[in-house]
Amino acid sequence: MEETSLRDAMSLLATGDTVLTVGGEQAHGMTANAFRSVSPDPPLVLCCVSRSAVMHDAIGDTERFGVSIMGADQRDTAKHFADKRRPLGSEQFEAVDWLEGPHSGAPLLHGSPAWLECELVSVHDGGDHTIFVGQVLGCSRDAGTGALLFYGSAFHRV
Repeated sequence: MEETSLRDAMSLLATGDTVLTVGGEQAHGMTANAFRSVSPDPPLVLCCVSRSAVMHDAIGDTERFGVSIMGADQRDTAKHFADKRRPLGSEQFEAVDWLEGPHSGAPLLHGSPAWLECELVSVHDGGDHTIFVGQVLGCSRDAGTGALLFYGSAFHRV
């Protein structure tokens, strides 16, 4: 067995892909695979966001966020919201179809097999990241066409 970095080792754990979003004046979206369900009762989820990411302050300031779970056909959308060169603010949403979440005001991306809207309930230190825990205010699902996974530092369709 050879020594490796944590990042290289964790690249071998397949994860789902999401796009986290906030609406309003701080409108922003970010591709994230550090996202998990925490509890069904009360319905809680968590996401981990780098302290240097624009999304870090956006979630902290708005205290509500949306989650679009990426479907198998949304690789380009996931790449768009992972690209640090994309425009910031509401301009970044001009490249995709979306609707405003009724509970969060956050953009929810069309074509996603499921959406969640959350209210921030706690914040935890996670080293160079912050762990945001949100209570699910509402969620919905569509038929979808499979899942988009991240494995080996690349996107894969399931």
